[in-house]
Amino acid sequence: MTTVLSVASECAPLVKTGGLADVAGALPSALAGHGTEMRTLLPGYPAVMAALEEPVAIIQREKNLFGGPARLLHGIAGGLEVYVLDAPHLFEREGAIYLGPDGKDWPDNPERFAALSWMAATIATDGAAGWEPQVLHLHDWQAALTPIYLRQLGSADRVATLLTIHNIAFQGLTDAKRLKALKLPASGFTADGFEYYGKISALKAGLVYADKLSTVSPSYAIELMTPEFGMGLDGVLRSRRADMTGILNGIDLEAWQPPFKTLRAKAKLTKSLRQEMGLPDAGGPLCVVVSRLTSQKGLDILLEALPRLLAEGGQLALLGSGDAELEKAFQEADARHSGVAVKIGYDEALSHRFIAGGDAILVPSRFEPCGLTQLYGLRHGTLPVVSLTGGLADTVVPANAAGIWAGVATGIQVHPITTDAWEHALGQLCAIYRQHDIWNRMQKNAMRHPVGWEVSAAAYAALFKDIEKAA
Repeated sequence: MTTVLSVASECAPLVKTGGLADVAGALPSALAGHGTEMRTLLPGYPAVMAALEEPVAIIQREKNLFGGPARLLHGIAGGLEVYVLDAPHLFEREGAIYLGPDGKDWPDNPERFAALSWMAATIATDGAAGWEPQVLHLHDWQAALTPIYLRQLGSADRVATLLTIHNIAFQGLTDAKRLKALKLPASGFTADGFEYYGKISALKAGLVYADKLSTVSPSYAIELMTPEFGMGLDGVLRSRRADMTGILNGIDLEAWQPPFKTLRAKAKLTKSLRQEMGLPDAGGPLCVVVSRLTSQKGLDILLEALPRLLAEGGQLALLGSGDAELEKAFQEADARHSGVAVKIGYDEALSHRFIAGGDAILVPSRFEPCGLTQLYGLRHGTLPVVSLTGGLADTVVPANAAGIWAGVATGIQVHPITTDAWEHALGQLCAIYRQHDIWNRMQKNAMRHPVGWEVSAAAYAALFKDIEKAA
């Protein structure tokens, strides 16, 4: 049995801003059947503290952890066995977990997540009431200082570390003046260490010092080693090519169980969704988007290509929020076109109705480490139309001539990621929609496509076992 401590800044169902939380929440139970015992270390946000059942304090000696007293609690929360870093001066704040009321990063985010990393290294060094992890699974920059702290505490030679990159765009950069405050060694502030253009990079620290690296799809693992996608860290990643692997994310099959048994029943949900969103009946597909409205997600490209979809008889229902200009532009499209319905904000229940009732789900991302919405779409026979990048490339079998001829296609891949290419893809989608036999076959293919955690959990378990032996 390999014991693993997962160190994450968010975790579903307790607190979530993105796919990282879904992975952190799903892996412990998925790994249980693969000889791996995983527990999770989380910050003591109000939502986490409120969900913690019968907590027991197992470390109370931290009198001044990056600016204030802290203790480590152990208990069950959200069905997971967790350790919670109870540090009110760092985490007892209402609102977004990373952002203040002004919409900007909390100014002490470097200290907040350095504290999380320090506690992970402390657990690895001293154990937690008799439980000792053999491997630390670190998620993104918020946990990436852990390998350095392990070295300082003298435990790096016996506890292995795996850093998983969920999105390299977020790197945990901070001023070099914080070196001492973050308990970082001056010897590491070099181009070969965690220095990044004169700043401290928490993510780079993890990339340099963790035993192994992973990311959330095989294609993204390759893309990260290029200047286009590596966000300035491609050279570091190329130097660690032998230690890098890509393992696809999965989804919770129970949480995303389709609420229908047949495609005829699904069609009734499509009709209901149209009614709910105020859309008229149409001869083309109802396309849905559930997304953050950002440049990364390529929603500006979709806006430019939207007239082609509408001209072909298709419709768009969008649920999301983000960039103010994109929100306004989609709301204006809603006002202009009877075939467009937009809901700004996020509604978990509505997102499930979108996925179940849509004919197709659109994911025009410029880059996408893995992506989950296309997996939700596959699960429900809601055909994905996706940019050819990252995990989107790894999870959708394209409806090109070969895919259709062989009867294996599950969606449409779009390349290059341009307005012209997306216009063509939306036209192709509408043309396939009119060919009922091909469309229905693609829906059935999609619903048979494996999107759960079984294969990926086995890959993680093997990786943990491998680095445990090498540690």
